[in-house]
Amino acid sequence: MDVQQIAPRLWQWTAPHPDWKPEHRGEDGLGWDELVSSYALVLDDALVLIDPQVPSDNADAARFWEALDRDVEGHGPPAILISIYWHSRSASEIAGRYPGATIWAPSDTPDGHVPWTHTYGAGDDLPAGIRAYDVGTLGELVLYLPSHKAVVFGDTVLDGPRLLPDGWLRNDMTKRDVADALRPLLDEDIELLLLTHGGPVTDGARETLERLLEV
Repeated sequence: MDVQQIAPRLWQWTAPHPDWKPEHRGEDGLGWDELVSSYALVLDDALVLIDPQVPSDNADAARFWEALDRDVEGHGPPAILISIYWHSRSASEIAGRYPGATIWAPSDTPDGHVPWTHTYGAGDDLPAGIRAYDVGTLGELVLYLPSHKAVVFGDTVLDGPRLLPDGWLRNDMTKRDVADALRPLLDEDIELLLLTHGGPVTDGARETLERLLEV
C-alpha cells in the first residue's frame, strides 16, 4: 500500500484490486491495471472516502484500519462515495465496521451492484460540499471537491491521462459524446485531477482536462 498526502486534508492510497486479471489490461494495454487509487477527504466535520479499496496484504490492511480508526474517532463515521457501480470495492466492509457510515451511489446504479444507503445525481450536493457531474454513461458520475478544487474520475478518465477505451463506451456513445458531457466541468476552478485508475494530476490539471476534451 502506497499512501500520500496530496494536499492538506486530502489523501490518496493505492492497493491491488482483488478481482483484477491480466486480461483487464487489454491486448493494447489500454485497459486498467491491478493497482487502483482511492481518496480520503478529512475535514473537521466530515470524513469522505471515494472508491475505497482495503489492501489485501495483512500488514497493509492493519495499517489501513489503524489509520482509519483514528480518522473516524476524530471526524465521525465515513461517508463513502462511489463514482461508478464497478467501484463499490470495499465499501460494504468499511461501512460494516463503523456504525453511522453511509454509502452514496449514482442514482442510475443497476440493482444489486452497490449496497447503497443513499443515491445521488448530477447537480446534487454531497457530503463535504462535493458536487456531482454527469458523464453520459450508465451508473457513473464525476465528483468535484470544492475544498481542493479537485475533480475525481472513476472510469471516464484513466492513467495517462486519457479518456476511457472505446470498448467501454455504451449505447452507441462516442468519445466526443463523453467529452461534451464533461465540458461543464470547465466552469469550475480546477487545480487537481484525481484518477481512481491512475493517480493525482497535480501540475497543469485544468490544461490537461481541456486537452482531453478536444476530441
